[in-house]
Amino acid sequence: MKEVFHLLDQLLEFSMPHLVAVPILVPMLTAALMLLLGENRRRAKSALSVVSGLIGLLAALALLRWVNAPDTGGGPGSIGVYLPGNWRAPFGIVLVADRLSTMMVALTGVIAFAASIYSTSRWDRAGVHFHPLLQLQLMGLNGAFLTGDLFNLFVFFEVMLAASYGLLLHGSGRLRVQAGLHYIAINLAASSLFLIGAAILYGVTGTLNMADLGLRIAELSPGDRGLVHAATAILFTAFFAKAGAWPLNFWLVPAYSAAVSPVGAVFALLTKLGVYTVLRLWTVLFAPDTGASAAFGQPVLVGAGIATLFVAALGILGTQRLSNLAGFSVLMSAGTLLAAVGLGQPAVWAGALFYLLSSTLAVSAFFLLTDMIERWRNAGMSVAPHEVAGTAPFLAEDLSALSDVNLDDDAQALYGRAIPAGVAFLGLSFMICTLLLTGLPPLSGFVGKFAMLSSLMNGGGAIGTAGWTFLVLLIASGFLALIALSRTGIRHFWTQPHGNLPSLPALEVLPVAGLIVACIALTVWAEPVLRHAQATAEGLRTPTAYRAAVMEARQVPNPAPAAKTEANAEGKAGAQ
Repeated sequence: MKEVFHLLDQLLEFSMPHLVAVPILVPMLTAALMLLLGENRRRAKSALSVVSGLIGLLAALALLRWVNAPDTGGGPGSIGVYLPGNWRAPFGIVLVADRLSTMMVALTGVIAFAASIYSTSRWDRAGVHFHPLLQLQLMGLNGAFLTGDLFNLFVFFEVMLAASYGLLLHGSGRLRVQAGLHYIAINLAASSLFLIGAAILYGVTGTLNMADLGLRIAELSPGDRGLVHAATAILFTAFFAKAGAWPLNFWLVPAYSAAVSPVGAVFALLTKLGVYTVLRLWTVLFAPDTGASAAFGQPVLVGAGIATLFVAALGILGTQRLSNLAGFSVLMSAGTLLAAVGLGQPAVWAGALFYLLSSTLAVSAFFLLTDMIERWRNAGMSVAPHEVAGTAPFLAEDLSALSDVNLDDDAQALYGRAIPAGVAFLGLSFMICTLLLTGLPPLSGFVGKFAMLSSLMNGGGAIGTAGWTFLVLLIASGFLALIALSRTGIRHFWTQPHGNLPSLPALEVLPVAGLIVACIALTVWAEPVLRHAQATAEGLRTPTAYRAAVMEARQVPNPAPAAKTEANAEGKAGAQ
């Protein structure tokens, strides 16, 4: 671990402040290089995708370390502002690395690295341009997390969505095309609303920079404030659609279930991007210092989250298909986070941020695991019971040596046989994912939910109807998810599979194991992660430091005039 920190410190020493742009530039350049290679260089593209994912992950971890560690030149609460065009805010493009954005970029790096490895096993050969599309989607995700203005947020959203259209259709098939059309239609409508809301905001305030918007909203006249509220409502409708909030989430489960498994694992980040955007804009634009606009839309935000959580809990109880279970788990996570954000309590936000990390990693692992389980079960449908691999048929003389109670209907031993390694891995991974997704102890899903509930109960004020509703639904949804996942686990692992034992390539096992280990690491190091989440929540409650860092960022002086002045000074000295 010390060697990893040393490597990150060296990376910070040589590349700050340009490191803020690395998570965007690396996937963009990798995608361009892949397109130049052509379709007959699949192995080279696979290697490039994995290497790019590793570089992006290291850069994200270095940024995360920079905003927390004083010995890296940053320190607790540091906010890195990068001006790609060397124009000051609010006139130029701004990239901002603070605790929240670096945490989301690091989460993206972990999942993208796992998905890129998993896809090299088989899924990148199911269609064309898989790896370039994946890299472009990562570019859009990282850019959306790091950008500091609405216009570039829209640009990165569109880059991400354009890539996701191709990734959703990867592998073709009627179901993917049907789900893809719904997905494209709803996201095009959401993008149109995004543009309308941003245009109205710009017309009223004269800026699209998030930090500058927060400052100007506080100074609005009463006549303009209503128009800004209407524009923000239009914007948030678009973000709700992207976050999967009810009733705009009818497309999500069919689309995510139809996508190939590594794409579904990355798609788990898309709803979190919608939640991140809601949290970022709501806290910056409607902070307590914005006067009459403070906490605008809070009841709607809480209501949308609670409704989403309720619908997702019913949906997960009513389905038995593994991929649908994963899709409804995404909705449960999104509903939980939206409701927690809407409650407006920083202590609850801290638990929600921890839960965001745990649930996203768990859902991504579950998407990958779903593919492995379904492939194993489907392969066994065409094999007769007596042809199960690894099990020798019993002879008549063998039956007399066994007790009748140790035989099933096919004269196979019920106990006394070792569990095959592949089945053991799938079963244990499914059990861990169940604990994580339902929020049962002792893993990180329980830590996140317990942090939210304890903060809500011990907040020092009245919980209110919304708080009690959220509390009851959070517990009830976990119980319903436990019933659904346990029922599916019994059907898949406790019944005798009539088929071959699972053949699990290392390129599939390692990403799933890595994501599960990351969730376990969250449990082991829950205290420092929660401290980071609490500091992040405090910074969101009072975004003064964020606004100041963005608005006070200075341009880098042009070296040419300095060199010319130095040469002139030397010439004058020589003349004297």
